[in-house]
Amino acid sequence: MSADYGPLLDALRGVRWPARRAVAAAPSGAHRSRQRGTAGEFTEYRLYRQGDDPRALDWKLLARSDRAFVRLSDDRALMPTWIVLDGSASMDFPVDGGTSKWRMACAVVVGLAAVAQASGDPVGVLALHADGVWRMPPRTRRGTVREIARALDALRPGGSSALATALMQIPITARCVLVTDCLGDHESTIKHASVLAAGGAMLECVHIVAREELALPEGIFRAQDPEDATVWRVASADVRTGYATRFNAFRAQVRDQWRALGAGYTEVTTDVAPARAVRAVVAGLAL
Repeated sequence: MSADYGPLLDALRGVRWPARRAVAAAPSGAHRSRQRGTAGEFTEYRLYRQGDDPRALDWKLLARSDRAFVRLSDDRALMPTWIVLDGSASMDFPVDGGTSKWRMACAVVVGLAAVAQASGDPVGVLALHADGVWRMPPRTRRGTVREIARALDALRPGGSSALATALMQIPITARCVLVTDCLGDHESTIKHASVLAAGGAMLECVHIVAREELALPEGIFRAQDPEDATVWRVASADVRTGYATRFNAFRAQVRDQWRALGAGYTEVTTDVAPARAVRAVVAGLAL
């Protein structure tokens, strides 16, 4: 069944996604650039120096003060946004009832893509799924968000996704948003993310957590590893006692690892409205 993203997109109209810091020199756009110039948004005056463009002189100020000043401004730049979607088997949970991590992740991806495009930035997606990788390079053309939504609707999670390999395809000049449950090859993912961060990429981690993962069911049951069907574990009251402590410690570790890289981090549970989740990611706020 096709997902209806209409209400989500309506709820995000007018939302913009400013960069958390100045971006590298790039084509003109909405974000403050590291490059300083004489066009764009005025910030300050500087005394004229030999070699400055005479057209940058403030002639009125020269007439009043008899001193030559140039007007400086923050140039504005585009920032390509890559969204990397984890489609490993563990994202297909819960299987029956409730919103799965995969469906929530897809809604977040579509919402973030819409906000990035509305902010004037090219947006692209790398979606790992059961049958491989779906890739759409960053673009600004009309219909991009609808194309992303249609493509994600046709994909299904499965297998063990190599997020670390996917990150190797992201340029350091981009904003890279990873939407994942942080299971599987997370340590390797952090290692590759650190390379991007060192190069200057702006990183965001959207950590998808199923509401059902926060507490184990009552009674004795068997649990199957979603990424290795041969692995089964029996869960009992003894297991349940320490589960919440261990899972909370895991979530805190993941949060601290991403923030140590200077990345944005937002935990999103599957019972949160997708539009609220997207707004939290864009604003850098906790849910």
